[in-house]
Amino acid sequence: MQSIQSTALEPTRAEMKGLSRTEKWLRLTPVYGLVILTALLILFFSLLLPDTFPTVLNLRSIIANKTIIAILSLAAMIPMAAGRIDLTIGYGIVLWHILAISLQTMLGLPWPVAVLIVLALGALTGLLNGVLVEVAKIDSFIATLGTGTVIYALALWHTGGRQMIGVLPQGFYALNGTMVFGLPITGLYVLVLAVIMWVVLEYTPIGRYVYAIGANPKAAALNGIPVRRFVIGAFIASGTLSAVAGVLLASKLRIGQASVGLEYLLPALVGAFLGSTTIKPGRVNVWGTMIGVIILAVGIAGIQQLGGSFYVEPLFNGVTLLIAIGIAGYAQRRRGLNVAKAKPPQTGKTE
Repeated sequence: MQSIQSTALEPTRAEMKGLSRTEKWLRLTPVYGLVILTALLILFFSLLLPDTFPTVLNLRSIIANKTIIAILSLAAMIPMAAGRIDLTIGYGIVLWHILAISLQTMLGLPWPVAVLIVLALGALTGLLNGVLVEVAKIDSFIATLGTGTVIYALALWHTGGRQMIGVLPQGFYALNGTMVFGLPITGLYVLVLAVIMWVVLEYTPIGRYVYAIGANPKAAALNGIPVRRFVIGAFIASGTLSAVAGVLLASKLRIGQASVGLEYLLPALVGAFLGSTTIKPGRVNVWGTMIGVIILAVGIAGIQQLGGSFYVEPLFNGVTLLIAIGIAGYAQRRRGLNVAKAKPPQTGKTE
């Protein structure tokens, strides 16, 4: 079963050939519209809040607060590229950040060992999701929702409703607390992950196979692509990245509690869905996802500095998600009309 269809809508050279400059700009607007909007938002808030918004302090705050969401958005987009969805990322981070702490405080494990165990458990959860979707043939939305709910229950059971607190090694704190060139090191983590994923998805056979599966799994299978193997691999990668986010969250908070983590699910999905409306509209892509996360971060930071209430962030995320889905649907219909117009008329043969 498929939860998401992935079809690229970026204009081809053939489509751009022969168009006037104005027509080219109009054709490219859906491709780079979100990028332009992001730049305009930054300019708008910088002019409106010159003392607080265009500052290094604000940039540090945005990077520190949105790194987890950025990593989870990258995790979510991998199964999306294969036409599936992974809701486990929002539930898994609850358990992963708790385990990253409790394995050290309760079992006395060295922090590198604790981190490796958490990453392995994240990959194992992804493997379970992949098996449920590809072998048991359960829709990815239902399968990952069920798995995520079980993981969240395990987190509640493990903590007993209490916080996991203890003195942790400085090396573990440094995973999130180190500064590079005056900015949080977590921003560097996101950049490195984004570059690696971009190279893999855009310039290797693995990426082409994953996108082919997302566009049409039956056609991909007929062309010899091992659909099951790549979809399961996509879930494993997603689970591992969500575990990375959990470790960084633990290093940031320095305590583990089951009430923290679920609030990251919606913004992560919004970032991934927004990513499918820009750079390569109609297809989830790395830099589109990064732009999606940035526009969320900029918009929320600016509104909060203007005095927005506590409910502004979830409201902004929800409205932005609806707008992103609407834009994607419109682009899909527009491309369908263009393709239909481009087809030569059918003529019947006469004897």
